[in-house]
Amino acid sequence: MQTILASGSPRRRELLTEMGITFTVIKPDIEEKRRAGESPLVYVARLSIDKAYAVAARLNDPALIIAADTTVILAADTLGIQGGDILEKPADMDEARAMLIRLRDHPHTVATALTALHISPPDSTRITRVTQSTVYMRPYSDADIEAYIATREPFDKAGGYAIQDTTGFNPVSHYDGSYTNIVGMPIETLRAMLDLLPRT
Repeated sequence: MQTILASGSPRRRELLTEMGITFTVIKPDIEEKRRAGESPLVYVARLSIDKAYAVAARLNDPALIIAADTTVILAADTLGIQGGDILEKPADMDEARAMLIRLRDHPHTVATALTALHISPPDSTRITRVTQSTVYMRPYSDADIEAYIATREPFDKAGGYAIQDTTGFNPVSHYDGSYTNIVGMPIETLRAMLDLLPRT
């Protein structure tokens, strides 16, 4: 049975490869738009499910589809993140700058939803899990932000940054939770999910 990664993310490809999983990449084509009244965690979970089924619709043979979506959430208050703002990938320099200013010297939540869809017609099994980590950003300067934006690195990253930054910006002070979740594919969660799925 083939394994398919429903994501174009190079970081997710690297993490799956490090796990020793042989896979094919098929990028899903879905609308990534938050619905009215949809909480951040429900939103990110729905996107991972939608991605998995969008890829499944293009297949005829049995497959294991792994789909993921990661978002950065700023808490609206101390009671939880359900009313929080979502920071997705910045569309331009102004958005990247605004995101990095909002994140500076403050904690935020990174949530990654994983969906594993095992298709063996006429049956299918789906598992979806959301993993959360708290990230604490350092008090970087405006000059640091401008230099980072000039590298064009922020534009394909939720929240406009990567914890595994290689540009020298290094925006993260420390974190609580899973490092690979913050990268975009919590491998601990994925291993546990795969253990629950059929073997064939």
